[in-house]
Order: sequence, then structure tokens, then C-alpha cells
Amino acid sequence: MNIPANEFFRLLSDETRLRCLLLMQSEGELCVCEMMHALDVIQPKVSRHLALLRDAGIVSDRRQGQWIYYQLHPELPGWARQVLMLTAEGVVSQPPFSDDRVALKDMPNRPGAACCA
Repeated sequence: MNIPANEFFRLLSDETRLRCLLLMQSEGELCVCEMMHALDVIQPKVSRHLALLRDAGIVSDRRQGQWIYYQLHPELPGWARQVLMLTAEGVVSQPPFSDDRVALKDMPNRPGAACCA
């Protein structure tokens, strides 16, 4: 998979997309409802940004019943993974990124229960 660097960084320049990617970087696979809860944004906004990331090949998705789960694309180039890893490490204690992880951790009924119902 070959993602042009300028396209990758353009997509990272949006705060919602960056926050979603950094959550996936640290947590692995997440459903839309988890990202909605962590970022405190509505479903259409999260879904719209995730669709852009999916179309660019940065994330992949899978459907399980009515829910869609997202993760970093397994074929994401190493340089792009490293950018996300280093960014996540660099902002680990900075809001809103630190707040996102706390909100996600405190989310009641995370997947495995009825989080998206």
C-alpha cells in the first residue's frame, strides 16, 4: 500500500481524524460508538471522518451486525505507523488526547456489552 505523504499529513491535520487515529493507535480496534463517546461528538461527524480515512487506506473497517469497527489498516506503511506512534507518545498527557483516553476508559457498556444499541 502506498499512501502519499502529503495526503497522509493532510488527513492528520483535522483534529477529529487525528484524535480517532491516536485512539486506534493506543487501543487497537474501536467501534464508532466508542469514538463518539471518547471525543464527545455525534455519529455522523465521526463516521464522515472515518470514511475519509478508510477511503485513503489509513484505516480498515469490519461490520459486525449493526456495528462497524475500525482499526489502523494492516498494510499501513511503517513510516506512517511510526508517525502515529510518535505522535501518540508525544501528546499522551496533553488535552484533548489525554481526555479522550480517560473518557474511553470510563465508558459504560463498552463493546462486548450493548455499547452501540
